[in-house]
Amino acid sequence: MKNKTTAAILAFFLGGIGVHRFYLGQSGLGILYLIFCWTFIPAIIALVDFIILLTMDEDKFNAKYNPGKILHQAKNVNTAEELGRLHVLMEKGVITMEEFQKSKAKLL
Repeated sequence: MKNKTTAAILAFFLGGIGVHRFYLGQSGLGILYLIFCWTFIPAIIALVDFIILLTMDEDKFNAKYNPGKILHQAKNVNTAEELGRLHVLMEKGVITMEEFQKSKAKLL
């Protein structure tokens, strides 16, 4: 799981050689930073990356660099909604308590 703050700190201190890009799983860009580090252009770009990472929304960062985390959270929301729907059906008498318990066990 990649951390936004860690990526920003790496961009600030070691961004000139592309360490933050390797950390974020962008090895190709990391290699480019290494190849051109003697020009100091990657250091300037890393400073821009640092600012972008600091100002980026946590959800946007996770969507880009931690896609599994977003899917896991969405699954939890869907499970909670489904449990709520089943509970309403049980209260209305559409399903029995046993059916509710079986469906709940499947969801969890």
